[in-house]
Amino acid sequence: MQFMFGDYLLDQPRRELTRCGEVVAVGPQVFDLLLYLVKNRDCVVSKDDLLEAVWGGRIVSESTIASHINAVRKAIGDSGEAQRLIRTVARKGFCFVGDISIRVPSPVENPAAEIVEPVPALAVPSKPSITVLPFHNLSGDPEQDYFADGVVEDIITALSRLRWLFVIARNSSFTYKGQAVDVKEVGRALGVRYVLEGSLRKAGDKVRITGQLIEASTGAHLWAERFEGTLGNLFELQDKIAESVVGAISPQLERAEIERAKRKPTESLDAYDYYLRGMARLHNGTRDAIEAALPLFHQAIERDPEFASAYSGAAWCHFWRKLNGWMGNPAAENAEGIRLARLAVEFGRDDAVALTRAGHALGHLAGDLDGGIAIIDKARLLNPNFAPAWFLGAFLRIFRGETEQAMEDLAHAVRLSPLDPEMFRMQAGIALAHFCAGRFDAAAATAEKALGNLPDLLIALTLLAASHALTGRSMEAQQAMRRLRHLQPAARLSNLKDWLPIHRSEDLLRMTEGLRLAGLPE
Repeated sequence: MQFMFGDYLLDQPRRELTRCGEVVAVGPQVFDLLLYLVKNRDCVVSKDDLLEAVWGGRIVSESTIASHINAVRKAIGDSGEAQRLIRTVARKGFCFVGDISIRVPSPVENPAAEIVEPVPALAVPSKPSITVLPFHNLSGDPEQDYFADGVVEDIITALSRLRWLFVIARNSSFTYKGQAVDVKEVGRALGVRYVLEGSLRKAGDKVRITGQLIEASTGAHLWAERFEGTLGNLFELQDKIAESVVGAISPQLERAEIERAKRKPTESLDAYDYYLRGMARLHNGTRDAIEAALPLFHQAIERDPEFASAYSGAAWCHFWRKLNGWMGNPAAENAEGIRLARLAVEFGRDDAVALTRAGHALGHLAGDLDGGIAIIDKARLLNPNFAPAWFLGAFLRIFRGETEQAMEDLAHAVRLSPLDPEMFRMQAGIALAHFCAGRFDAAAATAEKALGNLPDLLIALTLLAASHALTGRSMEAQQAMRRLRHLQPAARLSNLKDWLPIHRSEDLLRMTEGLRLAGLPE
């Protein structure tokens, strides 16, 4: 069905907006928003209606809706002041008020429609799969196509480093360049579960890139973000945008896959599904969650004895139990964690995820900070956009005394993954870095943030108690210490180094003195 208003034609089958026969470049969500308003022109459409129809029920900000309404108005020659075609109804929503005529194109008008055959669907791989479509150049300057294409190529290259992800090659995804596409059809034709699309707009020396991650089978939007920069150094800007996009969508893809695994019946689970279920609990971080995660990782290993990431997940569980004082048999569990971590390194020589968690576990369980850092540094070379490689490596660097370098790495991790399910770990790392640098007020404030995300995080409580004590806030220090001793009754100054491998003597002395002042027994 085609909708005509003024000089414009909104072609639903082609997903195309034209003016006087010339295509008007609009993003997929802008097209969907305009189509929904036109189809529902006899009524006022609420923001909830738009969220459901255009964003698949996902909650987005008021500013996102407003910017898309503005983009629709601009595409059809309207504005917020004129409101000739799209009227804002205060506290109610929006209404398309232009005159519409409808026509259905005949086969004669579109003879190609009679001979086009549907593209056969490809089988979707068992692991998560994605294609990155060419980004739309909205700047009105065809010369900027090369920049948009360069960003997309960098994103494809970076995503290809993720061993757990199946990525469609650039030459295949770029066959859609310049076309109005249906993401469901793209997913069917390329055999992928997810589609990443976006747009680029240049104004002066400023560039704005928007990206959105879509589940191809349903059209549901899983993530959307905007990235901005200046053209002072084009190649550096390309790298930063690609890095930011990949760092942001990696956790989103993992979350989507975890939800998919949860929906599968237990009898149909394979190694990867067990691994995903284990990761869902590992991200939670609580004692019960870690106890539930460990057998799930072992189930994955049983089904795939060379599954490096599953070994590293199991090793991580032992490390986390040690850090929080949850081990029932410390010597045996410590040895088992080291064994699992070394197997993860053996089987995961080119797996950044496995190397990161295994290296961190070895740093804690074996006390081998140098070896753990070297393993994580290799993971960062394999995938420089994997946020855990930056913040877990930073922990080991803090324990080795490299506080300022660790702060830079932690800041980079937060920028790569600002909505990370493991944010409480990053916050604990930042608090530890501030503490070792003597910035006790900042350490206490950041430890509080970590505890807000995980109230039983022992290292954050330890830093909170010691920081308050060293700044003379004895009441707050004692309160934190009571919480700490409730969680870990066996904690003593004499066994502090058993669960925090602090190597620099002045850092250990500072921590010991702070905890002594807060009331931790010898």
